[in-house]
Amino acid sequence: MKRIRIHPETPQARLLEPAFDALRGGGLVIYPTDSVYGLGCNLLDKGAIEKIYRIKGNDKRKLLSFICRDLKNIAEYAFVPNTAYKVMRHLLPGPYTFLLAATRQVPKILLEKRKTVGIRVPDHPVCRALLDGLGHPVISTSASLPGGSYLSDPDEIEDIFGHLVDVFLDAGPGGLEPSTVVDFTGDEPVVVRQGLGKI
Repeated sequence: MKRIRIHPETPQARLLEPAFDALRGGGLVIYPTDSVYGLGCNLLDKGAIEKIYRIKGNDKRKLLSFICRDLKNIAEYAFVPNTAYKVMRHLLPGPYTFLLAATRQVPKILLEKRKTVGIRVPDHPVCRALLDGLGHPVISTSASLPGGSYLSDPDEIEDIFGHLVDVFLDAGPGGLEPSTVVDFTGDEPVVVRQGLGKI
């Protein structure tokens, strides 16, 4: 694994190149978000997504969310009802994951016995730079221990994931509280998990 120390507010483009190379080549990357550190891969790479499922316990019924650049980008991968749009417009970017009905653009491997997706637009400069450079969404699941404990110490993250991922974008200590999850697939929005984002 290549560990790259990167500034959390002004990431240098050249330091992100190894992450772009890894994502385009089917590799895995750990990167900071506005909640906890994320483990991700190229949304369009089925083999890389399989690797993440293996790391997370091989359960394809588990929802893997992904990060997008903005609301316009989300609309390519999910149907956004007017009620959801109004809420999302006020909360994004931020530490929220929204469950929405998937479009056909979403890879089938993410839709095991479901037709919904979880999508985020994190408020973090490294995430934005990663998405801008790659040009399409990145899978986002927490870089956490099997029991679900979140990791904030970069050295601990390296110890646990060093042999599993290709690049670690180390922006210093991470958060310990995950994103708030809001389900917009029913008639009324439902807060599935209250996390960092306040509703």
